[in-house]
This record gives sequence, structure tokens and C-alpha cells, in this order.
Amino acid sequence: MRALFLFLLLANVAFFAWARYLSPQEAVADPAPLGRQISPEKLRVLPGEPPTAALKPAPAAAPTPPPAPAPAPVAAALALAAPAPCMEWGSFTLADAPRAEKALEPLALGPRLAQRRTEETAGFWVFIPPQGAPNPRQGALRKAQELRALNIEDYFIVSEDGPNRWAISLGVFRNEDAAQARLAALRQQGVRSAQVGARETVVPKVWLQVKGVDAPIEARLKDAARQVEGSELRACAG
Repeated sequence: MRALFLFLLLANVAFFAWARYLSPQEAVADPAPLGRQISPEKLRVLPGEPPTAALKPAPAAAPTPPPAPAPAPVAAALALAAPAPCMEWGSFTLADAPRAEKALEPLALGPRLAQRRTEETAGFWVFIPPQGAPNPRQGALRKAQELRALNIEDYFIVSEDGPNRWAISLGVFRNEDAAQARLAALRQQGVRSAQVGARETVVPKVWLQVKGVDAPIEARLKDAARQVEGSELRACAG
């Protein structure tokens, strides 16, 4: 019996030593799990999602709208689209056109000044009838000398056959108002024998065109047009 008791005692001591020092660590329960937590006060318990939430397909992303086009510079677009203004002054006979161009020399228009030639049907003219019978030619020459003495150079002597041969033409016009304006100007210069009459004839005419007209140039053109009776200032013909 004494030997059995000693055997059991030794067996218990051996088991205790094996369980305490030799058993695997995974089998030993952690005696103080809470003591080894890291910042337990920062932990939060999140509500769980229902089981179907994980299976629900994600909503399709809305299509990204195309970027709005950048606004074009409106002022620059208008400046490019709008054509430069053009005005024309006339109409003048071939003899009068050089004097009209000379009146525009102070504007220094350069290449912006051009001519447009047309043929117009004149319905009226200002003239001095044939004089000095029986030698109307001498009468016309004498009257032309009187006109030059009054500083009037805008005239010509009619030399073709007809009832108006040796008359002195002082201008042909499309309408009677323009002819009457010319006659009034001649009256102020001292011409007394001129008159207005009907005359259907086709005459070459010149329009002076000015391109790139701004407000100051337009004002100067209007001043020039007012100084020439019967002339017209208007937008360029299309």
C-alpha cells in the first residue's frame, strides 16, 4: 500500500508539471484577456446590415453631363462678323469727280477711297440757252468767259447738232429737285441766265466710295456733301 500511495503521488506531481510547463500555449486559457486590450475606449459597435444588403446591387452611377462649351468672346465675334461700313458720295460727272476727290483729301483716306462708275438717265439739266444770233458759237464762248470770271468751271458747251447746239450745260440731274438746287447755287454766284429744263439723256457718272467709315469720317463726309448741291451721301450699293 505504501508503494501504491507513493506511485500515485508521483503521478500527480508529474501531471501537474506537464500541464503547467509543458502543455501547448493554444490549450492554455488566457487568464487576463481584458488587460491586454489596446485603447478599448475607442472601440464602437456598428449596427449590422441586414443579410440582403450585401446582395443588393449597387445603383448605377448617373451619367456625367458633358462640359458646357466655353462662352465665345462676343465682342470679338461681332467685330469679325460685322462688315466694315461703306458709304458712297455722288453722283458726279467725269469732269466733276476729280474736284470731289480733292475735297476728300484732308481725310487722308488712302486705299479706302475708290470709284464706282455707272450710267444714269438724266431727266433734267441746268443750262444757258444758245445766245448771240446770228453767231451763237461766239455767244457761247463769251458766256463761258463770264462763267470763268465768276469762278465757275463746271460747265461744257454743247456742240452736237440739234436745238440745243451752242447751249452751255451747267449739270445734268436725275430729278428736278437736284437741278433746282444747282440753279439756286448758281444764282448765289451771280449767274442770271441759267434755267432748268427736261433732258432725257444717258450720262456716265461716278460715285466715290469710302470703306471703313467710322463716326468722325461719316461726319466729315456729311459736311462735304452739304457743300455740293445736288450730291447724295448714302450706304454703298449692294
